[in-house]
Amino acid sequence: MEVARKIALDQLATRARSEQELRQVMQRRNVPADVADEIVERFTEVGLLNDAAFAQALTASRSEFSLRGRARIRQELQAKGIEREIANEVLADINPEVEREAALTLARRRMRSMAGLQRHVARRRMAGVLARRGFPSSVVSSVLEEVLGSDWQDESVEFSTGEQ
Repeated sequence: MEVARKIALDQLATRARSEQELRQVMQRRNVPADVADEIVERFTEVGLLNDAAFAQALTASRSEFSLRGRARIRQELQAKGIEREIANEVLADINPEVEREAALTLARRRMRSMAGLQRHVARRRMAGVLARRGFPSSVVSSVLEEVLGSDWQDESVEFSTGEQ
């Protein structure tokens, strides 16, 4: 029991974890399931383990710093064992304008490496980058319009970074 508690505390000392993540670590370290259940229950009671707070922190981090959209964050929450109801509540708190700004920041960063490409190639690549990061199609379209402009024939990319 003490070894299992130490394993759990060591895991939580490095970063917050979901209940499922902690159970998986203990299972890999051959902690019996009944002992793992007891530790998870106790840690939840005292507030060391809280899936809702974990989901809130992960969502804030991913949307603000990792520049990810709702769909990608939802996948990550699901992979970490966060219940659908908790994920829905947390994702509903993401401001659509903040999500759009994150997509715009990402697009401006990535466009630097696409200078010299034909517009349709840059547009296709950038759309893929934004979609893989989980941004909705309406945000992708809006950001592409702003970064590349509406006239994207065969000329090379000349875009505005918004900086002057």
